[in-house]
Amino acid sequence: MDLLNTLVEKGLRRELPTREEALAVLATSDDELLDVVAAAGRVRRKWFGRRVKLNYLVNLKSGLCPEDCSYCSQRLGSETGILKYTWLKPEQAAEAAAAGVAGGAKRVCLVASGRGPTDRDVDRVSKTIEAIKEQNADIEVCACLGLLSDGQAERLRDAGVYAYSNNLNTSEATYADITTTHTYADRVDTVRKTQEAGMSACSGLISGMGETDEDLVDVVFSLRELNVDSVPVNFLIPFEGTPLAKEWNLTPQRALRILAMVRFVHPDVEVRLAGGREIHLRSLQPLALHLANSIFLGDYLTSEGQEGKADLAMIADAGFEVEDMGTTTLPAHRSEAAGCGGGSCGPCGDGDGQPAAQAGPDEARTDLVAVRRRGAGTDLPPNA
Repeated sequence: MDLLNTLVEKGLRRELPTREEALAVLATSDDELLDVVAAAGRVRRKWFGRRVKLNYLVNLKSGLCPEDCSYCSQRLGSETGILKYTWLKPEQAAEAAAAGVAGGAKRVCLVASGRGPTDRDVDRVSKTIEAIKEQNADIEVCACLGLLSDGQAERLRDAGVYAYSNNLNTSEATYADITTTHTYADRVDTVRKTQEAGMSACSGLISGMGETDEDLVDVVFSLRELNVDSVPVNFLIPFEGTPLAKEWNLTPQRALRILAMVRFVHPDVEVRLAGGREIHLRSLQPLALHLANSIFLGDYLTSEGQEGKADLAMIADAGFEVEDMGTTTLPAHRSEAAGCGGGSCGPCGDGDGQPAAQAGPDEARTDLVAVRRRGAGTDLPPNA
């Protein structure tokens, strides 16, 4: 296929595809799916080999959020029945992080619900990082605390935060349809604050919220323009009790096409397979490893993920290897330019258009959406 040959050549040269080419990837048929995966896989292997980076989420504060993001189980007025608790103590967070490291994670992502941190919250996170580093000095720490005020990025950097995550989630044109309590521009501003402070910038998207193909391409191209180091690709987790509970718009094939499009637009960037992969990719998860070079290990913020040991078995069975602590994730030309060693980080929430194939009501796998009842904030051992 001429389209795929062109996209591979551009990816190997780190050249940006056209919007029309990106849209064409999303419009390919199921008969062409394996060809699309194979083509994007060539680009992935060029820059990342067969390595898979493992990341582990620690939810420092669950629920209790004043924002109204329609996709989020922690939103204002949520009726999802998720775990709700205020800030974990530093030693509790360190214990949770240690479980992820023991499972093979080289990065711990510290996440807290809310519009953004207060200065006192930054102090809390700083003490938490100190406790984590006492046990695992070499672990990469990512923070995802919401919108940052002036000076907070620098304070987090000085506290040992390696990367900061703030997803754009969807296109600027449709952002107000998803969230009204802050703006798309607010999120862009936080990504830029992260970069100006010298931290690695992580920002991604949530697919499956009813967006069009044009919306998906818009947000992925915006992330390329921002030159982020990591792009987590979330698939909407349709929690009952949220406004998007009935949005079951994704098929495994559609999810793979989205990942392939992201890889072609971001050939040398860490593309992370993030929230909702188990629900929407299901048995095709191993194919996604040919597109994404990074995943989350175990559970997410408020939902349960695949068992950690199953993640590790999937990686091995698919012929990939877990990236070790001493390996720089990003290619040298990116990590040197960023001055940060090549990092990335995770999504801000459990995220996760006009889809080429809509799932019918009888295909809505609500049985796969499991609220997290173990790990941080509970007395039960975590999944790692």
